[in-house]
Amino acid sequence: MPIIKDDKDLPKTEEEWKKILTPEQYHVLREGGTERAFTGEYDKTFDDGMYRCAACGAELFDSNAKYDSGCGWPAFFAAAGGDRIKFLEDDSHGMKRIEVRCARCNSHLGHIFDDGPKEHGGKRFCINSAALNLARNP
Repeated sequence: MPIIKDDKDLPKTEEEWKKILTPEQYHVLREGGTERAFTGEYDKTFDDGMYRCAACGAELFDSNAKYDSGCGWPAFFAAAGGDRIKFLEDDSHGMKRIEVRCARCNSHLGHIFDDGPKEHGGKRFCINSAALNLARNP
């Protein structure tokens, strides 16, 4: 898992990204792809830890915010910090959605929806497992 300590060390070209990411990670993170539902490594994982961006290592989601939404992808009701992610309008595939990206490296993570747990603000971050690495707590 790459953990890039300084933003100046982030890859500058897509060729550089291809060298550090697996083909699936590259497809999801850099091309905006989506893994098939119920196939990702973290869909049913509930270990304690911090979910990091698989591209740059930025801390994105705390495991305490993860829940089983039944959607087939890891779901979180909150990000680890408001400045860790950014949102973009996504009109692809004939749908209006809000895309979630890593604020540090601009990689595609997934989408956010308004059908999450009401007691936690009602948001559901639907995130591709291929976009994440779990740094488990000891």
